[in-house]
Amino acid sequence: MALTDWFDIDRRVAILGLARMVDSLGNSFLVVILPLYLSSGIVSGNFFGLSTSLIIGIILGMFGFLNSLGQPFAGRLTDRAGKRKIFVMIGLGVLAVSTFTYTLVDSYAAIIVIRAVQGLGVALTIPAVIALVNEYAGEATRRGGNMGTYNTFRLIGFGSGPVLSGFLLAAAPYSFTVAGQTFTFSGFESAFYIAVLGTILSFILVWLFVADPEDIETTAADDEHAIAVLDHDGDDLLDSVFALAVASLFVAIGIALLTPLETYVNDHLNQSPTLFGIEFAAFTVSQAVLQIPIGSASDRYGRKPFIFWGLVLLVPATLAQGLVTTPLGMILARLAQGIGGAMEFAPALALAGDLAKRGSSGTTLSVITMTFGLGVAIGPIAAGYLINFGYVVPFVFGAILAGLGAIVVYTQVEETLTTESDVSGTAQPAGQD
Repeated sequence: MALTDWFDIDRRVAILGLARMVDSLGNSFLVVILPLYLSSGIVSGNFFGLSTSLIIGIILGMFGFLNSLGQPFAGRLTDRAGKRKIFVMIGLGVLAVSTFTYTLVDSYAAIIVIRAVQGLGVALTIPAVIALVNEYAGEATRRGGNMGTYNTFRLIGFGSGPVLSGFLLAAAPYSFTVAGQTFTFSGFESAFYIAVLGTILSFILVWLFVADPEDIETTAADDEHAIAVLDHDGDDLLDSVFALAVASLFVAIGIALLTPLETYVNDHLNQSPTLFGIEFAAFTVSQAVLQIPIGSASDRYGRKPFIFWGLVLLVPATLAQGLVTTPLGMILARLAQGIGGAMEFAPALALAGDLAKRGSSGTTLSVITMTFGLGVAIGPIAAGYLINFGYVVPFVFGAILAGLGAIVVYTQVEETLTTESDVSGTAQPAGQD
């Protein structure tokens, strides 16, 4: 029996996930490549008198903030247009062209512009893709598994890219002879070209195998489908989707704390950069392995318990990273953090999808993806500041945020699969009427 049958996954979601995996694989090369490229001496220029390190920080942060902040606007646009596929293809096209442009410029100012354009390109893509996954899933009792499938493919691509890029740089340069003409590419050029090819392949997969659902509706240009902050229909203070977005922000900040602390972690644990890479990957591995089964389990047993207990698990898992004294301890802590993240992410997207009004999936789900992206951008900044107060302080901060997220979910989020008919798959999910 195929995996798609076992977990009741729509094959179109698997294709969409595969397209995102290829795209993420190529573009996650930039996570490793860009900082090295910017400090290699190939790129130069006096950008308002700023230091090179600050310019690199601006360039790296530009993508995350523009990507995240642009998603609600892109989500609203795709809802109003009643189209998803075209937004995905435009976003991928922008990403492919802008990535290729890296090979044509040699100034910091130009690369800042390119990175900003890339952020906007991805902002067009993500809300439309997530909305498609939500609409392909159909019934509420299939939504969690489909969300988990999409995110698993994405994580495989994103997690593999940095590892492969390291090998790519180590083996450079590359020479090819075609019709008697020899072409030589540096490691940086090769990485940029592979990222472009990955995006083009993703574009082709979407073009050939992805289609807009036939029953998608166009939303009116009013406030009916706008992002809600307060709960106007129930007894809670916050709207459930907004509360999930707050929790996702806290989760993402905690997850992103480790990356900028590599030097401190290696010194503290007396380990090599290779071990840090393994520790970093441990989170992604547990996430990728568990997304589909946890998402499918949330279809059967409800969303809120997985989200809440995932956040509870993140408290000790994040704190432990500041307390462990061996590489093995850090690997185990990262695995636990990955489990907690997997328990939160796919069920949270599924719950938001349950609550999305018909035709508003792009707007509703973009709230979750936006805050998660903001958390990934904020986390390294917070870690870089808090480490000045002590090695354990950033991890204490992340653990506190996870605890606050658990409180927010427990008190402000409503369950969407609560009755026996919901579990059997015959009930209509909340918000779909």
